[in-house]
Amino acid sequence: MAWSETALNELREKFADATGGELQNPNFQRIADKIFSEGGRRPAPYSGMPTLLDAPHYAVDETTDLSDLDVALYGVPMDLGVTNRNGSRFGPRALRAIERVGPYNDALDCAPVHEMAVADIGDVPFQSRFDLAQSHADIEKFVNNIVAQGVIPMGVGGDHSISHPILKAVAANGPVGMVHIDAHCDTGGSYEGEKFHHGGPFRNAVLDGLLDPERVIQIGIRGAAKYIWEFSEISGMTVVEAASITETGIPDIIRKARDVIGDGPTYFSFDIDSLDPAFAPGTGTPEVGGLTTREAMALIRGMKGANFVGGDVVEVAPAYDPTTNTAQNGAQMFFEILSLMQFSPHRTSK
Repeated sequence: MAWSETALNELREKFADATGGELQNPNFQRIADKIFSEGGRRPAPYSGMPTLLDAPHYAVDETTDLSDLDVALYGVPMDLGVTNRNGSRFGPRALRAIERVGPYNDALDCAPVHEMAVADIGDVPFQSRFDLAQSHADIEKFVNNIVAQGVIPMGVGGDHSISHPILKAVAANGPVGMVHIDAHCDTGGSYEGEKFHHGGPFRNAVLDGLLDPERVIQIGIRGAAKYIWEFSEISGMTVVEAASITETGIPDIIRKARDVIGDGPTYFSFDIDSLDPAFAPGTGTPEVGGLTTREAMALIRGMKGANFVGGDVVEVAPAYDPTTNTAQNGAQMFFEILSLMQFSPHRTSK
């Protein structure tokens, strides 16, 4: 049957003179009202000063009042803890340079930068580019200031050793659980006299009473270093290896993860090397056989409503990826985790 003239006229009446910010679906209009200005204008994604997820920039020091924020985004340009390739100190800058992620999350139906009070508060001010211990102390101090003001911290590394000092701040009042998506468990011991490297932050966090290992799930684990991660299972962590993901299925892994973390305060740590090197070659310790971007996004989105108190994305080393895909995917995962914060009871009870 031919399409009717009446139907065409109805479409013309609704849409011929409508701007990009005028929508028929009230739910979509809710988002458009926050993003479009009069005349159907919205900011060009390639213009202005680059910030994490195009969030407003706050210039901060130790005296800055952050209490009006829901979430503070910050960079941690430090990779003194790597055991292989360095370069993730450039991760925060690379993610800021990605010109289009969001602002609408189609799966979770939210626009987190527009529907929460979110700002990029810059980078941790490091006192030394050579001293790992001092750098960790600087991270802890910086994040302490965020947490003390009732704001959720979300950081971009940097190598994975940064998560230990972040957890010192986030878990100052008691151990938290964790959703950890990674190729590696990062629960190794001391290497050559140094135990605070990027291969051991979560062993250190458990031993310091910051993580409750029975409320930790590690997803995507694989590779030749498996023999050094026995601490994970001995301590009570739940480990989901990448090789089992296809057979187990994403929905079942999500259910398992939610059972493990329960309703308590939980941290989210995402290492970009959890993705297969086909999607993220720009990282320090790539491991083949990893997650696809679609699988990783489904896992993150399945955590909607969990009680998250902070998060990070780490190990983006842009020099090893001339395509910028690693940074693009890192920024997307950062956006997905930020979206979770909008639904966290920790935020909504503030």
